[in-house]
Amino acid sequence: MATSILIVEDEPEIRELLNFSLVRAGFNVAEAATGEMALQHLDNKLPDILIVDWMLPGMSGVELAKRLRRDELTNKLPLLMLTARSEETDLLESFESGIDDYMTKPFSPRELVARIKALLRRTGVPENDTVESSGIRIDLVSHRVTIAGEDINIGPTEYRLLELLMRNPDRVFERDQLLDRVWGRSTYIETRTVDVHILRLRKVLKPFGLDNTVQTVRSVGYRFTPSS
Repeated sequence: MATSILIVEDEPEIRELLNFSLVRAGFNVAEAATGEMALQHLDNKLPDILIVDWMLPGMSGVELAKRLRRDELTNKLPLLMLTARSEETDLLESFESGIDDYMTKPFSPRELVARIKALLRRTGVPENDTVESSGIRIDLVSHRVTIAGEDINIGPTEYRLLELLMRNPDRVFERDQLLDRVWGRSTYIETRTVDVHILRLRKVLKPFGLDNTVQTVRSVGYRFTPSS
C-alpha cells in the first residue's frame, strides 16, 4: 500500500483539507480527532508518519508526542506538528517533546507535502510504492512479492513480516514487537506464533537461497540482513 499517514486534528475543516491534499498526493490517510483516538488507532495499526495538531482537546499534541517517544513501539515514528503557535518558546517545546518537524497555521498544502516527503527521506520510510533488497521486491500497492522478477506465492502474515523486516534492515525485533507491529496490540496470541510464521517465510525464500536473510538473534528475536 501507499505511504500511510495518520492525521490527529480536532477541527473538521482542517482535517478535510489535509485529507484531500494528502490523498491527492498519493498517500493513504486515516484520521483521529483527539490524542486518545490516535492512541487507539496506533494500538491496531502503525502509520508511516503522524501529523499532529498542538491544541487538541484533552491530551495535547505535545503530550501525545512525549507519550509516543516513551513507547518502544512508536518511539521512531516520524512526527510533524501543525499549530497556530509560532513563538520561539513554542517551537522549542515542541522539538523537546520529540517531534521531527513543525509547521505553523495557516499552511500551504504543497509545502506540507514537500515537508512530509523530506521527513520520510530522513527517517528511511519509502516514499514510493516499492521496497527492494537482495533481489526481493515488494509492491506495496498490489501486495505482490517478486524475487529476481518471479512472482512469489506468500501468505498475508508472511507478507507483513517481510515488509516490516525489509523496511528496517539489520534492526532486531523482539517477538513481542513483531506481534504488536504485525498482528496488532489488541490481538492476544502466543509469541510462538511468530516463530511459526518466520519458518513459513523462510520456506518461501529458500528456493532462491535467501532464507538466511531472515536471521534469528538468539534469545532476542529476528532481523532482516541483506545478502552480500
